Amino acid sequence: MSEKELTHFNKEGRARMVDVSGKDNTTRQATAGATVFMKEETLQLIREGKMAKGDVLAVAQVAGIMAAKKTPSLIPMCHPLLLTGVDISFHFDDRENSIAIEATVKVNGQTGVEMEALTAAAVTALTVYDMCKAVDREMEISSLCLLEKMGGKSGHFRRED
Repeated sequence: MSEKELTHFNKEGRARMVDVSGKDNTTRQATAGATVFMKEETLQLIREGKMAKGDVLAVAQVAGIMAAKKTPSLIPMCHPLLLTGVDISFHFDDRENSIAIEATVKVNGQTGVEMEALTAAAVTALTVYDMCKAVDREMEISSLCLLEKMGGKSGHFRRED
C-alpha cells in the first residue's frame, strides 16, 4: 500500500477500522492547534478570570483532556487507546484578540494520536466559546490543524508556517 493510499476502506470500498495488530508498540505523540478570535473585552475578562461562568481556561482544559480520551466514541474508525498523557496550553495574542490552543497527546501503542490531539484542540476551543458566548457571540474558531506528530512508521511531521 502506498503512503498516499486511503486506508479506511476495504476491497469493496466500504469503511473499515485499520488492522494495527501487526504493528509494534512505539511511543507516539501529536500536537494540534486551534485559535479562538474574540472581542478585546472578552479576552480581558478571560485573562482576569472575571467571566460569569468561572475560570474559562481551567474548564476548557479539562474539556480538552476529556475529549482526547473520548475520541474513539466520536470518530468511528479511531482505535481505543490507552493514552499516557494529554496536555493543553493557551497563548494569548493581544494584537489579534485571540487565544491559541495547543493540545499534545501521547501514547505508547500501535497507532498514532493525531485524531485525539485534533479532537482535544477542537473541544477546548468550543468550550472557550461556550463559556464566553453570553458576552461575545461573534467569536470565531479557526485554524484547527495538526502541528506536529512523532513516532510510528511515517516518522516525524512538523507543520511549516
